[in-house]
Amino acid sequence: MSVSLYYGAHRATPLNESESTVVARVVTERTASFPYDDEESLYLHDRAAAEPREVVAGSTKMPVDPDRVVPVIVHVLDSVTELRRAVPDAEWHVHLDDLDVPWDEVDGYALPGMRDAGL
Repeated sequence: MSVSLYYGAHRATPLNESESTVVARVVTERTASFPYDDEESLYLHDRAAAEPREVVAGSTKMPVDPDRVVPVIVHVLDSVTELRRAVPDAEWHVHLDDLDVPWDEVDGYALPGMRDAGL
């Protein structure tokens, strides 16, 4: 059984050129800094096939190796935090299968305890 992190943003207007550039930069930089070559990283779906109001949509399958799950979640949620800050006026929804991931204005997207050193 696999678990995935899903992320998306909706609004009435499409991304403008500046926002599209920032989104592309975030994806490029965060993908390049991803810690595992053999795991899924931040992945945005083709918006041409998306819902009309969907301006950002993506998903990441979580690793099977339990030692990699937390680093992948941290990295991808930090990436989605950057995306949300680049497109702040959209309605965002981020969830790990059926579990909504809360937004915090200071810390961004995070799950309780995900940055604990003991993990």
